[in-house]
Amino acid sequence: MVQTESPLSGTAAAAWLSRADAPIVGATHGPLAGLRFAVKDNIDVLGLPTTAACPAFAYQPTAHAGVVHKLLQAGASLLGKTNLDQFACGLNGTRSPYGAVPNAFNPAYVSGGSSAGSAYVVATGQVDFALGTDTAGSGRVPAGLNNIVGIKPSKGLVSARGVLPAAQSVDCVSIFARSVGTAAQVLQAAMGYDPLDPFSRPLALASSPFPAQFRFGVPDTLAFFGDRAAEAAFQQAIQRLCDLGGTPVTIAYAPLAAAAALLYDSALVAERYAAVRRFFDAHEAEVIEPVRSILASGRAYSAADLVDAQVRLRAYGQQAAAMWDGIDVLLVPTAPTHYTIAQMQTDPVVLNRNLGAYTNFVNLLDYAAIAVPSSLRADGLPFGITLIGPCGSDWQLAALGQRYHHASGMLQGALEWPLPELQALPGLRPQAVVRVAVVGAHLSGMPLNSQLTERQARLVASTTTAPDYQLFALPGTVPPKPGLLRVAPGQGIGIAVEVWEMPVAHYGSFVALIPAPLGIGTLALADGSSVQGFICEPQALAGARDISHWGGWRAYVQGELQK
Repeated sequence: MVQTESPLSGTAAAAWLSRADAPIVGATHGPLAGLRFAVKDNIDVLGLPTTAACPAFAYQPTAHAGVVHKLLQAGASLLGKTNLDQFACGLNGTRSPYGAVPNAFNPAYVSGGSSAGSAYVVATGQVDFALGTDTAGSGRVPAGLNNIVGIKPSKGLVSARGVLPAAQSVDCVSIFARSVGTAAQVLQAAMGYDPLDPFSRPLALASSPFPAQFRFGVPDTLAFFGDRAAEAAFQQAIQRLCDLGGTPVTIAYAPLAAAAALLYDSALVAERYAAVRRFFDAHEAEVIEPVRSILASGRAYSAADLVDAQVRLRAYGQQAAAMWDGIDVLLVPTAPTHYTIAQMQTDPVVLNRNLGAYTNFVNLLDYAAIAVPSSLRADGLPFGITLIGPCGSDWQLAALGQRYHHASGMLQGALEWPLPELQALPGLRPQAVVRVAVVGAHLSGMPLNSQLTERQARLVASTTTAPDYQLFALPGTVPPKPGLLRVAPGQGIGIAVEVWEMPVAHYGSFVALIPAPLGIGTLALADGSSVQGFICEPQALAGARDISHWGGWRAYVQGELQK
């Protein structure tokens, strides 16, 4: 039912605009079999009205949107359509005559928009994934404010046929999920060139992850609009990326901000008016404020004004492109602050613009992006980050985003569910790996373990060597390290080790960090198998303390601490 006035708190029922009588299903098998999804109500679904949150505009589609058809054919089932800022014009989720969509953590706060309902039903576990759209951040801001993942693909990667345009040349269909792995599965099923979409294009995506030692850009000017909790959370995010192997690089934000401003403060806004011109000119009074004023402003510009704005955008893009020479990925807050619904209704234009401080430029400059959860603030609200890369970096961003999300320790959405295991992403080439057994300072929780994790190594087993080894505490090493020595059968014991699996591409840089008298050799394990592992030159053990009776370095260290 249409609400004439939005309440000061959103209501859960406002998230849905229409529900199918029974789930709409396509193929009975496929890569998305068993997954349920919803779509934003500016995307066509056969059998359900498309309203774009404007009752007077509603129509009955004659076919599924191209992306909906592909997901149904991949085995997913569709439950219904979700609320949005009217005509996808907004970043807050309150600009709908059907009511304000609440935040999944606190209903007094905005959910973010314009894909508000899609984000809410994912965060609350009502569906496994949902489709939104993203012109200026609508597939990212709601993800950040609801503790979920939002993939904003490279433009043209996913067909927008059957999607009501907001600004057609920069629109993207976006994907919400509670984990990167699920969102990536959906992207794999949804992507593909569509000649019936005038802005679709065949894209060759990078298929190798970012290097283990990567460089990430951080804007030289950051605005949080007085929100110290968000500012502190972003500093924590920078440190987490450093822990994952990143090096921060300060980048000039001015050309990005200048490009972003063109979206509404230049003739580029005429594209929003053009998207619904026939309806708007005949039914302007049926459009709510401030959407009405934004669309109407597009009438004031000439064709020459539009050309001028496009040239300025290209100039800012050329300036911004220089940053990619010094970084692999750009890090920004998904949203710089979080507003209540009451605050948003009091100052709807300025506060909405603040939410898009780090989003508007991405599609204008033809970048890809992924929003991932980062932390919970002291007030219990989520804070998220967005990783941005050049066009075609979608799988690289997903791989780093998945590592970051899991390193955060966050739960799924607004649920008490832990994240699933890390998943192999469909668009990345399988990497050759090597297994290496560690015995001392590289064990989990030990001082040098980060040398493994920053090279994308993962723990695959905790076991012991064959009973042919002795362990010694090496004197004068910083941090303290043991030396492992193989001895004659019957003269040693099994020593506790961890076996880690590491991409071969990173193994050389790992071995280069190992100081003499330690080195890498072949270790025999208790199950009879052999792996690469740490060994010690025998002459370095003269005078070293034999600690074999402890059975391993961790037990020895704990025993020493108890003295």
